[in-house]
Amino acid sequence: MPVEIKVPTVGESISEVTLVKWLKPDGAWAERDEVIAELESEKATFEINAEQAGAIKHIAKEGDTLAIGDVVCSVDTDAVRPAGVVSEPVTQTASAVAEPKKEKVETAQADVKATPVAAAIIADKKVDTKSIVPSGSNGKIVKQDVLGALNNPGRKPGIELFSRNERAEKMSNLRKTISKRLVESKNTTAMLTTFNEVDMGPIMDIRKKYKDKFKELHGVNLGFMSFFTKACCYALQQFPAVNAYIDADQIIYHDYCDVSIAVSAPKGLVVPVIRNAESMSMAEIESTVVELATKAKNNKLTIEEMAGGTFTITNGGIFGSMMSTPIINIPQSAILGMHNIVERPMAVNGKVVIKPMMYVALSYDHRIIDGRESVGFLVMVKQLLENPSLLLFGKDPVDALLGL
Repeated sequence: MPVEIKVPTVGESISEVTLVKWLKPDGAWAERDEVIAELESEKATFEINAEQAGAIKHIAKEGDTLAIGDVVCSVDTDAVRPAGVVSEPVTQTASAVAEPKKEKVETAQADVKATPVAAAIIADKKVDTKSIVPSGSNGKIVKQDVLGALNNPGRKPGIELFSRNERAEKMSNLRKTISKRLVESKNTTAMLTTFNEVDMGPIMDIRKKYKDKFKELHGVNLGFMSFFTKACCYALQQFPAVNAYIDADQIIYHDYCDVSIAVSAPKGLVVPVIRNAESMSMAEIESTVVELATKAKNNKLTIEEMAGGTFTITNGGIFGSMMSTPIINIPQSAILGMHNIVERPMAVNGKVVIKPMMYVALSYDHRIIDGRESVGFLVMVKQLLENPSLLLFGKDPVDALLGL
Protein backbone atom coordinates (compact mmCIF):
# COMPACT_ATOMS: atom_id res chain seq x y z
CA MET A 1 0.00 0.00 0.00
CA PRO A 2 1.53 3.38 -1.02
CA VAL A 3 2.37 5.76 1.82
CA GLU A 4 2.46 9.45 0.88
CA ILE A 5 5.43 11.55 2.04
CA LYS A 6 4.43 15.21 2.41
CA VAL A 7 6.29 18.46 2.97
CA PRO A 8 6.40 18.89 6.76
CA THR A 9 5.74 22.10 8.67
CA VAL A 10 9.17 23.68 9.10
CA GLY A 11 8.42 27.06 10.60
CA GLU A 12 5.60 29.37 11.54
CA SER A 13 6.24 31.88 8.76
CA ILE A 14 7.27 29.41 6.01
CA SER A 15 4.60 28.47 3.47
CA GLU A 16 6.64 26.92 0.66
CA VAL A 17 9.90 25.09 -0.01
CA THR A 18 11.97 24.00 -3.00
CA LEU A 19 12.89 20.39 -3.75
CA VAL A 20 16.65 20.78 -4.16
CA LYS A 21 17.83 17.22 -4.65
CA TRP A 22 16.59 13.65 -4.71
CA LEU A 23 18.89 11.44 -2.64
CA LYS A 24 17.00 8.31 -3.69
CA PRO A 25 16.31 7.70 -7.43
CA ASP A 26 12.79 6.98 -8.65
CA GLY A 27 12.01 3.32 -7.99
CA ALA A 28 14.89 2.83 -5.56
CA TRP A 29 14.45 0.98 -2.28
CA ALA A 30 14.57 3.01 0.97
CA GLU A 31 14.63 1.79 4.53
CA ARG A 32 12.38 3.34 7.16
CA ASP A 33 13.75 6.72 8.37
CA GLU A 34 16.33 6.78 5.57
CA VAL A 35 16.93 10.24 4.07
CA ILE A 36 15.38 10.41 0.61
CA ALA A 37 15.36 14.09 -0.43
CA GLU A 38 16.73 17.52 0.39
CA LEU A 39 14.38 20.51 0.66
CA GLU A 40 15.18 24.20 1.03
CA SER A 41 13.08 26.91 2.64
CA GLU A 42 13.80 30.62 2.62
CA LYS A 43 15.73 30.17 5.86
CA ALA A 44 17.37 26.75 5.85
CA THR A 45 17.99 23.43 4.13
CA PHE A 46 16.52 20.27 5.64
CA GLU A 47 15.92 16.61 4.77
CA ILE A 48 12.88 14.36 4.63
CA ASN A 49 12.87 10.68 5.51
CA ALA A 50 11.00 7.60 4.36
CA GLU A 51 8.21 6.92 6.88
CA GLN A 52 8.14 3.23 5.91
CA ALA A 53 10.48 0.87 4.11
CA GLY A 54 9.64 0.36 0.44
CA ALA A 55 10.15 1.50 -3.16
CA ILE A 56 10.23 5.27 -3.73
CA LYS A 57 8.00 6.79 -6.42
CA HIS A 58 8.82 10.42 -7.24
CA ILE A 59 5.88 12.81 -7.54
CA ALA A 60 7.71 16.15 -7.38
CA LYS A 61 10.74 17.01 -9.49
CA GLU A 62 14.02 18.67 -8.52
CA GLY A 63 13.55 22.45 -8.64
CA ASP A 64 9.81 22.30 -7.95
CA THR A 65 8.33 24.80 -5.48
CA LEU A 66 6.07 22.97 -3.03
CA ALA A 67 3.60 24.21 -0.43
CA ILE A 68 3.56 22.85 3.10
CA GLY A 69 1.55 19.62 3.01
CA ASP A 70 2.16 18.90 -0.70
CA VAL A 71 3.03 15.30 -1.58
CA VAL A 72 6.71 14.88 -2.44
CA CYS A 73 6.67 11.16 -3.19
CA SER A 74 5.10 7.89 -2.16
CA VAL A 75 6.56 4.71 -0.69
CA ASP A 76 5.25 1.37 -1.98
CA THR A 77 5.39 -0.78 1.14
CA ASP A 78 4.20 -3.83 -0.82
CA ALA A 79 7.21 -3.78 -3.11
CA VAL A 80 9.62 -6.69 -2.85
CA ARG A 81 12.93 -5.88 -1.20
CA PRO A 82 15.66 -6.15 -3.90
CA ALA A 83 18.08 -9.04 -3.61
CA GLY A 84 21.25 -8.08 -1.76
CA VAL A 85 19.63 -5.16 0.09
CA VAL A 86 19.86 -5.59 3.85
CA SER A 87 17.92 -3.65 6.43
CA GLU A 88 21.05 -2.66 8.35
CA PRO A 89 24.02 -1.07 6.55
CA VAL A 90 27.22 -3.11 6.71
CA THR A 91 29.97 -1.29 8.63
CA GLN A 92 33.32 -1.26 6.89
CA THR A 93 36.67 -0.68 8.48
CA ALA A 94 38.67 2.37 7.50
CA SER A 95 41.26 0.21 5.72
CA ALA A 96 38.58 -1.65 3.78
CA VAL A 97 37.19 1.64 2.52
CA ALA A 98 40.55 3.24 1.82
CA GLU A 99 42.15 0.46 -0.23
CA PRO A 100 39.62 0.28 -3.10
CA LYS A 101 39.76 4.08 -3.38
CA LYS A 102 43.52 3.97 -3.85
CA GLU A 103 43.24 1.11 -6.34
CA LYS A 104 40.59 3.06 -8.27
CA VAL A 105 42.88 6.09 -8.61
CA GLU A 106 45.80 3.95 -9.76
CA THR A 107 43.61 2.10 -12.27
CA ALA A 108 42.23 5.37 -13.62
CA GLN A 109 45.79 6.65 -14.12
CA ALA A 110 46.80 3.43 -15.86
CA ASP A 111 43.78 3.54 -18.19
CA VAL A 112 44.67 6.95 -19.61
CA LYS A 113 45.19 6.83 -23.39
CA ALA A 114 48.31 8.75 -24.46
CA THR A 115 50.95 8.63 -27.17
CA PRO A 116 54.38 7.30 -26.05
CA VAL A 117 55.91 10.80 -26.05
CA ALA A 118 52.96 12.27 -24.11
CA ALA A 119 53.08 9.39 -21.61
CA ALA A 120 56.79 9.96 -21.05
CA ILE A 121 56.27 13.67 -20.32
CA ILE A 122 53.36 12.88 -17.97
CA ALA A 123 55.53 10.41 -16.02
CA ASP A 124 58.57 12.73 -15.95
CA LYS A 125 56.71 15.91 -14.93
CA LYS A 126 54.14 14.05 -12.75
CA VAL A 127 51.26 15.79 -14.54
CA ASP A 128 47.75 15.13 -13.24
CA THR A 129 45.94 13.67 -16.25
CA LYS A 130 42.69 15.25 -15.05
CA SER A 131 44.16 18.64 -15.95
CA ILE A 132 44.82 17.58 -19.55
CA VAL A 133 42.30 18.05 -22.37
CA PRO A 134 42.91 15.27 -24.96
CA SER A 135 42.79 16.31 -28.62
CA GLY A 136 43.96 13.10 -30.32
CA SER A 137 41.77 10.54 -32.02
CA ASN A 138 39.54 8.45 -29.74
CA GLY A 139 40.27 10.73 -26.81
CA LYS A 140 44.03 10.12 -26.86
CA ILE A 141 46.40 12.57 -25.17
CA VAL A 142 49.12 13.88 -27.48
CA LYS A 143 52.33 15.78 -26.77
CA GLN A 144 50.79 19.24 -27.34
CA ASP A 145 47.98 18.48 -24.84
CA VAL A 146 50.50 17.80 -22.07
CA LEU A 147 52.58 20.88 -22.92
CA GLY A 148 49.40 22.97 -22.94
CA ALA A 149 48.51 21.75 -19.43
CA LEU A 150 52.03 22.57 -18.21
CA ASN A 151 51.94 26.07 -19.73
CA ASN A 152 48.47 26.84 -18.35
CA PRO A 153 48.44 25.20 -14.88
CA GLY A 154 45.55 27.30 -13.60
CA ARG A 155 43.16 26.61 -16.49
CA LYS A 156 40.46 24.03 -15.96
CA PRO A 157 40.27 21.29 -18.59
CA GLY A 158 37.59 21.90 -21.19
CA ILE A 159 37.45 25.67 -20.58
CA GLU A 160 38.12 27.54 -23.78
CA LEU A 161 40.42 30.54 -23.53
CA PHE A 162 38.75 33.92 -24.11
CA SER A 163 35.34 32.28 -23.91
CA ARG A 164 32.33 34.61 -23.62
CA ASN A 165 29.76 31.98 -22.67
CA GLU A 166 27.00 32.85 -20.20
CA ARG A 167 24.79 30.66 -18.05
CA ALA A 168 21.71 31.33 -15.95
CA GLU A 169 20.90 29.65 -12.64
CA LYS A 170 17.70 29.94 -10.66
CA MET A 171 18.14 31.84 -7.40
CA SER A 172 17.71 29.60 -4.36
CA ASN A 173 15.13 30.50 -1.71
CA LEU A 174 17.94 31.06 0.76
CA ARG A 175 19.77 33.45 -1.58
CA LYS A 176 16.51 35.32 -2.25
CA THR A 177 16.00 35.75 1.49
CA ILE A 178 19.58 36.93 2.01
CA SER A 179 19.17 39.50 -0.79
CA LYS A 180 15.85 40.72 0.59
CA ARG A 181 17.16 41.07 4.16
CA LEU A 182 20.33 42.90 3.12
CA VAL A 183 18.39 45.47 1.09
CA GLU A 184 15.85 45.82 3.91
CA SER A 185 18.66 46.41 6.40
CA LYS A 186 20.20 49.15 4.26
CA ASN A 187 16.83 50.81 3.64
CA THR A 188 15.31 50.66 7.13
CA THR A 189 18.24 51.41 9.45
CA ALA A 190 20.30 54.55 9.96
CA MET A 191 23.49 52.52 9.57
CA LEU A 192 26.87 53.95 10.47
CA THR A 193 30.24 52.23 10.99
CA THR A 194 33.01 53.06 13.45
CA PHE A 195 36.49 51.53 13.30
CA ASN A 196 39.36 50.72 15.63
CA GLU A 197 42.42 48.48 15.66
CA VAL A 198 43.49 45.78 18.08
CA ASP A 199 46.95 44.53 18.98
CA MET A 200 46.43 40.76 18.75
CA GLY A 201 49.84 39.95 20.24
CA PRO A 202 48.63 39.15 23.80
CA ILE A 203 45.91 36.77 22.57
CA MET A 204 48.30 35.11 20.10
CA ASP A 205 50.79 34.57 22.95
CA ILE A 206 48.09 32.94 25.11
CA ARG A 207 47.00 30.66 22.27
CA LYS A 208 50.59 29.65 21.53
CA LYS A 209 51.27 28.86 25.21
CA TYR A 210 48.03 27.06 26.10
CA LYS A 211 46.55 25.70 22.85
CA ASP A 212 47.85 22.14 23.31
CA LYS A 213 46.73 21.85 26.93
CA PHE A 214 43.37 23.49 26.10
CA LYS A 215 42.68 20.97 23.34
CA GLU A 216 43.81 18.07 25.52
CA LEU A 217 41.40 19.07 28.32
CA HIS A 218 38.43 20.31 26.29
CA GLY A 219 38.72 18.50 22.95
CA VAL A 220 38.49 21.70 20.86
CA ASN A 221 40.98 24.22 19.51
CA LEU A 222 41.45 27.57 21.22
CA GLY A 223 40.46 30.04 18.51
CA PHE A 224 39.94 33.80 18.29
CA MET A 225 36.14 33.56 18.32
CA SER A 226 35.91 32.71 22.03
CA PHE A 227 38.01 35.77 22.96
CA PHE A 228 35.91 38.08 20.77
CA THR A 229 32.64 36.59 22.01
CA LYS A 230 33.69 37.00 25.66
CA ALA A 231 34.82 40.58 25.08
CA CYS A 232 31.61 41.47 23.23
CA CYS A 233 29.42 39.97 25.97
CA TYR A 234 31.06 42.15 28.63
CA ALA A 235 30.79 45.21 26.39
CA LEU A 236 27.13 44.45 25.54
CA GLN A 237 26.28 44.40 29.24
CA GLN A 238 28.09 47.70 29.72
CA PHE A 239 26.36 49.29 26.70
CA PRO A 240 22.86 47.70 26.61
CA ALA A 241 21.67 49.77 23.63
CA VAL A 242 24.07 47.82 21.40
CA ASN A 243 22.30 44.64 22.53
CA ALA A 244 18.79 46.03 21.90
CA TYR A 245 16.49 46.52 18.93
CA ILE A 246 13.56 48.73 17.91
CA ASP A 247 10.05 47.24 17.84
CA ALA A 248 7.55 49.82 16.54
CA ASP A 249 7.78 52.68 19.08
CA GLN A 250 9.55 50.60 21.75
CA ILE A 251 13.17 49.66 22.40
CA ILE A 252 13.55 46.02 23.47
CA TYR A 253 16.55 45.50 25.77
CA HIS A 254 18.05 42.09 26.56
CA ASP A 255 19.62 40.97 29.83
CA TYR A 256 21.27 38.08 27.97
CA CYS A 257 23.65 37.88 25.01
CA ASP A 258 22.55 35.62 22.17
CA VAL A 259 25.48 36.07 19.80
CA SER A 260 24.93 35.27 16.13
CA ILE A 261 28.02 34.17 14.22
CA ALA A 262 28.06 34.72 10.46
CA VAL A 263 29.08 31.49 8.70
CA SER A 264 29.63 31.01 4.98
CA ALA A 265 27.64 27.88 4.05
CA PRO A 266 27.58 26.20 0.61
CA LYS A 267 24.28 27.90 -0.29
CA GLY A 268 24.88 31.30 1.27
CA LEU A 269 25.57 33.20 4.47
CA VAL A 270 23.82 31.89 7.59
CA VAL A 271 23.87 33.19 11.16
CA PRO A 272 23.47 30.46 13.79
CA VAL A 273 23.16 31.67 17.38
CA ILE A 274 25.23 31.01 20.51
CA ARG A 275 22.54 31.18 23.22
CA ASN A 276 23.43 32.85 26.54
CA ALA A 277 27.02 33.33 25.44
CA GLU A 278 27.60 35.57 28.47
CA SER A 279 27.24 32.53 30.75
CA MET A 280 29.56 30.23 28.78
CA SER A 281 33.18 29.32 29.40
CA MET A 282 35.79 29.69 26.64
CA ALA A 283 35.65 25.94 25.95
CA GLU A 284 31.84 25.97 25.75
CA ILE A 285 31.93 28.84 23.26
CA GLU A 286 34.54 27.11 21.08
CA SER A 287 32.60 23.81 21.15
CA THR A 288 29.37 25.58 20.17
CA VAL A 289 31.10 27.46 17.34
CA VAL A 290 32.53 24.21 15.94
CA GLU A 291 29.16 22.47 16.21
CA LEU A 292 27.26 25.28 14.47
CA ALA A 293 29.89 25.80 11.78
CA THR A 294 29.95 22.07 10.98
CA LYS A 295 26.16 21.97 10.71
CA ALA A 296 26.24 25.03 8.44
CA LYS A 297 28.84 23.44 6.18
CA ASN A 298 26.70 20.31 5.88
CA ASN A 299 23.41 22.24 5.48
CA LYS A 300 22.12 20.70 8.73
CA LEU A 301 21.21 23.87 10.65
CA THR A 302 17.64 24.04 11.90
CA ILE A 303 15.53 27.18 11.78
CA GLU A 304 15.53 27.27 15.59
CA GLU A 305 19.36 27.37 15.61
CA MET A 306 19.31 30.47 13.39
CA ALA A 307 16.35 32.26 14.96
CA GLY A 308 16.80 35.21 17.27
CA GLY A 309 20.19 36.60 18.18
CA THR A 310 20.78 39.96 19.83
CA PHE A 311 24.18 40.82 18.30
CA THR A 312 26.29 39.45 15.44
CA ILE A 313 30.01 38.80 14.94
CA THR A 314 31.35 38.23 11.42
CA ASN A 315 34.91 37.30 10.50
CA GLY A 316 35.94 38.45 7.05
CA GLY A 317 39.56 37.90 8.01
CA ILE A 318 39.37 34.21 7.16
CA PHE A 319 38.94 35.28 3.52
CA GLY A 320 41.75 37.84 3.72
CA SER A 321 39.63 40.97 4.24
CA MET A 322 41.61 43.92 5.62
CA MET A 323 38.64 46.19 6.34
CA SER A 324 34.90 46.24 5.64
CA THR A 325 31.62 47.79 6.74
CA PRO A 326 29.41 44.81 7.68
CA ILE A 327 25.65 45.15 7.20
CA ILE A 328 23.43 44.91 10.30
CA ASN A 329 21.59 41.62 10.74
CA ILE A 330 18.06 43.01 11.30
CA PRO A 331 16.22 43.34 13.62
CA GLN A 332 19.49 43.58 15.58
CA SER A 333 21.08 46.98 16.01
CA ALA A 334 24.78 46.23 15.64
CA ILE A 335 27.34 43.86 14.11
CA LEU A 336 31.07 43.51 14.78
CA GLY A 337 33.40 42.79 11.86
CA MET A 338 36.71 41.02 12.44
CA HIS A 339 39.44 41.17 9.78
CA ASN A 340 42.81 39.64 8.96
CA ILE A 341 45.85 40.05 11.20
CA VAL A 342 48.74 41.92 9.59
CA GLU A 343 52.11 42.84 11.05
CA ARG A 344 52.37 46.63 10.96
CA PRO A 345 54.82 49.22 12.35
CA MET A 346 53.30 50.88 15.43
CA ALA A 347 54.62 53.78 17.51
CA VAL A 348 55.15 52.67 21.14
CA ASN A 349 56.74 55.14 23.58
CA GLY A 350 58.41 56.99 20.74
CA LYS A 351 59.79 53.84 19.11
CA VAL A 352 58.62 51.88 16.07
CA VAL A 353 57.56 48.34 17.00
CA ILE A 354 56.19 45.67 14.67
CA LYS A 355 52.90 44.31 16.03
CA PRO A 356 50.22 41.89 14.73
CA MET A 357 47.27 44.24 14.24
CA MET A 358 43.63 43.68 13.30
CA TYR A 359 41.13 46.30 12.16
CA VAL A 360 37.71 45.88 13.78
CA ALA A 361 34.50 47.55 12.60
CA LEU A 362 31.20 48.10 14.37
CA SER A 363 28.21 48.86 12.14
CA TYR A 364 25.28 50.14 14.19
CA ASP A 365 21.79 51.61 13.89
CA HIS A 366 22.14 55.28 14.77
CA ARG A 367 18.41 55.47 15.62
CA ILE A 368 19.06 53.57 18.85
CA ILE A 369 22.84 53.71 19.39
CA ASP A 370 24.60 57.06 19.81
CA GLY A 371 28.19 57.78 18.89
CA ARG A 372 29.30 57.70 22.52
CA GLU A 373 27.90 54.21 22.97
CA SER A 374 29.21 52.79 19.69
CA VAL A 375 32.72 54.17 20.18
CA GLY A 376 32.70 53.23 23.88
CA PHE A 377 31.63 49.69 23.03
CA LEU A 378 34.40 49.22 20.46
CA VAL A 379 37.04 50.77 22.73
CA MET A 380 36.03 48.40 25.54
CA VAL A 381 36.26 45.39 23.20
CA LYS A 382 39.73 46.59 22.16
CA GLN A 383 40.88 46.99 25.80
CA LEU A 384 39.61 43.56 26.79
CA LEU A 385 41.31 41.86 23.85
CA GLU A 386 44.61 43.66 24.38
CA ASN A 387 44.50 42.77 28.11
CA PRO A 388 43.05 39.22 28.16
CA SER A 389 43.26 38.96 31.96
CA LEU A 390 40.42 41.51 32.09
CA LEU A 391 38.15 38.94 30.43
CA LEU A 392 37.99 37.08 33.74
CA PHE A 393 35.87 39.81 35.34
CA GLY A 394 35.20 42.19 32.46
CA LYS A 395 37.42 44.79 34.14
CA ASP A 396 40.65 45.12 36.12
CA PRO A 397 40.83 42.30 38.72
CA VAL A 398 41.78 44.76 41.49
CA ASP A 399 38.82 46.99 40.61
CA ALA A 400 36.58 43.91 40.73
CA LEU A 401 38.03 42.89 44.11
CA LEU A 402 37.48 46.34 45.60
CA GLY A 403 34.10 46.84 43.92
CA LEU A 404 35.31 49.95 42.12
